[in-house]
Amino acid sequence: MARFDGKTALVTGSTQGLGRTLLVNMATDGLAGAVVTGRDAERGGAVVNELGVLGCDAAFVPADLGSADAVQSLLDAADDRFGRIDCLANCGAITDRGDVWTTTADFWDSMMAVNVRAPFLLTQGVARIARRNQLPASVVNVGSVAGYGGPEFITAYSVSKGALMTMTKSLAFQLMRHHVRVVTVNPGWMDTPGEDAIQRKYHDGGDDWLERAEADRPFGRLIKPDELARTLAFVLSDEAGMMTGSIIDYDQTVLGAGNWPLPPPIDEPVP
Repeated sequence: MARFDGKTALVTGSTQGLGRTLLVNMATDGLAGAVVTGRDAERGGAVVNELGVLGCDAAFVPADLGSADAVQSLLDAADDRFGRIDCLANCGAITDRGDVWTTTADFWDSMMAVNVRAPFLLTQGVARIARRNQLPASVVNVGSVAGYGGPEFITAYSVSKGALMTMTKSLAFQLMRHHVRVVTVNPGWMDTPGEDAIQRKYHDGGDDWLERAEADRPFGRLIKPDELARTLAFVLSDEAGMMTGSIIDYDQTVLGAGNWPLPPPIDEPVP
């Protein structure tokens, strides 16, 4: 029996990159139904077709995770189509840049809405459906090692991922007697289409940015979506047993080991 036979999944950020790869891996392993979501209908439709070839009944539901109503529409769509949500993967996130000097109130609010509020509301909805059906469910949040502090240019993002870790433990504790498991996996630097766009937009990354970045990594490469997706699939599957409330770092650094980081240089006047 495949790990996901008869099960359904809702995966945010699943029109490309990690979310798409996770759904393809789960469908290959028997996933019966899926809600694909993101903001690009063309890419979403392509993922739906890809899953269909693998025997997974999939639907694309466009959603802006910054809207609570849109988040509810995802839950409603999955419930209406399948009557259950066995697996939730919160892969969608905003990764835009901003430090202590440049982060505005609006930017902060949008970051928290997408990166923290949406995963909370989705987990809440999945838990309610699971309790109604008297069925177990599993949730995996894609966090970041930046949630422990992070570089100065992603302040709001780092705070949002730190909040996600705290939320994971709080929700896992509250939901364990309902057999709803909640785990966060914290990846480090990953090779995705979104990261390529970020490097080119914010860091003057040329066509060789990936080659240069990978040359400096301990394993000689950035994390690839497929390898991280396999870890997420394990966490979502029954093979993970009673694992809940866990924070799993998936990175090429070891927290607490090595030299203490130095403070950033003052390279411009403080406003």
